[in-house]
Amino acid sequence: MDRWPKDVGIRAIHFVIPSLYVDQTELERYDQVSEGKYTVGLGQKQMGFCTDLEDINSLCLTAVSQLVENNGISYSDIGRLEVGTETIIDKSKSVKSALMKLFEPSGNFWVEGIDTTNACYGGTAALFNALAWIESSAWDGRLAVVVAADIAVYAKGNARPTGGAGAVAMIVGPDAPLVIERGLRGTYMNHAYDFFKPDLTSEYPVVDGKLSIQCYLNALDQCYKSYLNKCETKQNLNAFDSFVFHTPYCKLVQKSLARLYLNDFVNSDKKYEEYPGLEQFTNIALADTYFDRDVEKAFMDRSKDTFERKTKPSLLLASRVGNMYTPSVYGGLASYLVSIPVDELVSKKIGVFSYGSGLASSMYSIKITNNVALPALVENLKKSFDKLERRIQVTPAKFTEVLDIRQKSLHQAPYVPICDKSDLFPGTWYLSNIDEMHRRYYERKES
Repeated sequence: MDRWPKDVGIRAIHFVIPSLYVDQTELERYDQVSEGKYTVGLGQKQMGFCTDLEDINSLCLTAVSQLVENNGISYSDIGRLEVGTETIIDKSKSVKSALMKLFEPSGNFWVEGIDTTNACYGGTAALFNALAWIESSAWDGRLAVVVAADIAVYAKGNARPTGGAGAVAMIVGPDAPLVIERGLRGTYMNHAYDFFKPDLTSEYPVVDGKLSIQCYLNALDQCYKSYLNKCETKQNLNAFDSFVFHTPYCKLVQKSLARLYLNDFVNSDKKYEEYPGLEQFTNIALADTYFDRDVEKAFMDRSKDTFERKTKPSLLLASRVGNMYTPSVYGGLASYLVSIPVDELVSKKIGVFSYGSGLASSMYSIKITNNVALPALVENLKKSFDKLERRIQVTPAKFTEVLDIRQKSLHQAPYVPICDKSDLFPGTWYLSNIDEMHRRYYERKES
């Protein structure tokens, strides 16, 4: 008997985005910054955001309920539910516990799992926990559900255009079309204050921008090195059909793909044969290149075609919704899957890099199998992407007003949200009120 369940991985994906967005070009004008600072410099087109009607619980309620409904499973089929988030609304009660509301009608309260938190890495940690459960003696044969969700908002200033919001929910189990390759995982953990949220009275983080970029790129280097060391044969970028990254903003992802190309160059024994024209960089050390503009430009130029083929298709959601934090890299995976014809996806190998400030990071790979569930997985994803065109655009002034409302209402009790429920997508769970004891109540918009 095989020791492991066969083809353990992702069987279905569903994502949720806010119904409101602001255009980044208009935000440039409103903020009186140079033209192209957000759209070209950051690579962002639009940014989704939530009103006071949505919090982390409501986002996850929407994502999980729609995932279950769209895939025709029962809540009784779920034996583990993992939540990855850094959007904390209670210092004790988990988001997962709030999601058990959905399980009540089925009578299924035997559901393992809990919240995992470390900046944008929590969703990946939750996925790893689900995989480990299925491959352990504790597995009872049921499915696992992983939900990654966050509301990313920043104080007024340079970081605000890198916000966003959303949730991604995934069914994890054996016989999956998206198989997580066993044994191929590189991880790098360290202590840094590049991005953190010490003020529990505010949704806004403290950000050291330069250090954050350095930590991200160094983690990418270290995870790539660790991943390659796990491979039985020597490999490089050519081994991957696609590479998806955690996406704080789209321009950083293009730099990240170039960074992997740089790693391959540094590791190559045949630099002059395989990388003609880059001889001037032969003796560079990776640690000296984080902010070297000459190196960055040279390797971004050289890797441009690779980026266009292997990574740009994964930026559809990130460019139009923004940084979703924990769901970010899985939004990239979803974007890639809907950008390629289904019959061309089979046998594709996807590299995945997940990063969370503070810091935690991992790299792993997904192999797409010729599974009968693959067309349905992609078709359901395409329906989710249709919501991009059904959103409501608001002015930067309205966007600013909504963020001010969110900040002022934080931790208020009792509280009744004041924003317009009619703006929400049908099927969205929303916060109806908070009572004097800070207990939160939710309702669902049916139409």
